[in-house]
Amino acid sequence: MRRSTLASAGFLALLSGSAWAADMGTDLPMTAPGFDWTGYYAGMQAGYGWGRSDITVDGGSVKPDIDGGFVGGHVAGLWQFDQAVLGAEADLNYASIDGSADAGPANTFGTDVKWFGSINAKAGYAMDRMLLYGIGGVAFAGIETSQTAGTAFARTGTSTGWTLGAGVDYALTNNVVVGAQYRYYDFGKEHFDASDTFTDRDQDVKLQTLGVNFSYKF
Repeated sequence: MRRSTLASAGFLALLSGSAWAADMGTDLPMTAPGFDWTGYYAGMQAGYGWGRSDITVDGGSVKPDIDGGFVGGHVAGLWQFDQAVLGAEADLNYASIDGSADAGPANTFGTDVKWFGSINAKAGYAMDRMLLYGIGGVAFAGIETSQTAGTAFARTGTSTGWTLGAGVDYALTNNVVVGAQYRYYDFGKEHFDASDTFTDRDQDVKLQTLGVNFSYKF
């Protein structure tokens, strides 16, 4: 009986306190809702890339190291389920990532990544305004092969391969998102027919990039 009386008194006190807070215009503390990553995005990215090209000619090979910068744009769509985030993203970049190596006296081979892009699936884990994610898909690039041996030769082809990476995004506001991303690209082996004074060659380019990105959520 005493326990029942004390419980009733405590319940009435709680109701009285809530009513008093309402009369004073004061809301009881509540947990703020988390950021919702569901939406469509568009933005820009820029960064630095480095890698190696393997140029094979007549059974031998030359391997120029390549590096340089890039800048581009991207679009994406994301859908959030509890803390899981799934979606797709496509990007295209203008690049100046190049390098050369000497195969002998006055005989220099070069590789120049002029542009690259990808179409990707994206999956992540949301912690309110922070999103940790993995990304991967089909990659493509416009890559030049060149050689200088008295005269010069250069030809550009479109290579297709794959890419994998990871990144982190942070929502500064409900519409503005910034982040950083690492990517690995394997553009596969591309065959180039050379002019009469040069030898046909295969070129295999692998690239790593580290960049920052800015996105607007619609």
